[in-house]
Amino acid sequence: MAEANGQEKTEQATPKRRKDARKEGNVFQSKDVATVVTLFGMFTMLQWMIPAIHENVRQFLMQILSEIGRDPVTVATPQLFATFISAFFRSSLILLLSAMALGILAYGIQTKFLISFQRMKPKLSKLSPLKGIKRMFSMKNLVELVKNIAKAILLIVLLYSTLQGDLASVVKMIDMQSDASASYMFDMIFQLVRNVSLAFAVIGFFDFMYQRWSYEKDLKMTKQEVKEEFKQMEGNPEIKGRIKSIQRQMAMSRMMQKVPESDVIIRNPTHFAIALKYDPEKNGAPVVLAKGQDALALRIVKVGEENGVFITENRPLARALYDTCEIGREIPVEFYGAIAEILVYIYKASHREEMFK
Repeated sequence: MAEANGQEKTEQATPKRRKDARKEGNVFQSKDVATVVTLFGMFTMLQWMIPAIHENVRQFLMQILSEIGRDPVTVATPQLFATFISAFFRSSLILLLSAMALGILAYGIQTKFLISFQRMKPKLSKLSPLKGIKRMFSMKNLVELVKNIAKAILLIVLLYSTLQGDLASVVKMIDMQSDASASYMFDMIFQLVRNVSLAFAVIGFFDFMYQRWSYEKDLKMTKQEVKEEFKQMEGNPEIKGRIKSIQRQMAMSRMMQKVPESDVIIRNPTHFAIALKYDPEKNGAPVVLAKGQDALALRIVKVGEENGVFITENRPLARALYDTCEIGREIPVEFYGAIAEILVYIYKASHREEMFK
């Protein structure tokens, strides 16, 4: 297991560690997956384009023979060279573009289309002979060697089995027409490519899983590294500000959820608002459920109106309660009389409403 400063890397990589690694261009990817995708896609495109390629080559050869028949000197004229270039690009341009697109797509999907130039920057550590020797005998190079041996063996076995099974037919191609022999040869090649692609796809799958495991293993951190990173994040003013902002939002959300439970909201009429609740069984005095100033005060009043909470306007009392009371605490003794009068009035008003219903 990898070690750093004498400590084992047992902790999963943090989001910051992953983000920093990605900035440096350190992402996991499987070259074998990209090879299989490109190989299979290229030969599929080639199989689809054979008629067009055949026609382009046929027209070019006919033009050469026609030029030779008229005047052998003109065979190497610029016009004929331009015709060759045109035939070449008509036959191969789509294949070349397809190969490029498939390669970009195969690597892009794995890396989420990361573009980083950090890997291109020269590093003195790469010139260290000792580190170079360590890389030569590393686990990654050993896995690459095993993969290459497995691919070579698979290729030889598939080639041998294909030729052995079709050897008699290959011999008979001597007596076939050129079109038929060429068609048979292409079919045999495509069958071989399909088998090779399938076998390499299996290797690519295991390589993808290994590269992912190796990447996660290399990103692991020691407990000390996790602690140091946490300390750095805690000391970052942006992180601390973000944490405080989230905490304020959560506290405000909890406060607003309690407004409908209040018995009365005392306001001044647009600057301050305080929501109070009195439960004699739980508290010895009314408790402040919410308080706010300006826009927040208007929100408290609005929520109270929507939930049928009694709202009264008392400018000096609202300002005094806002300055001296804390959310979740009972009101100070000096406000008992004023609040008691309001609660008695609310009780009498609600009692009269019940009598006249």
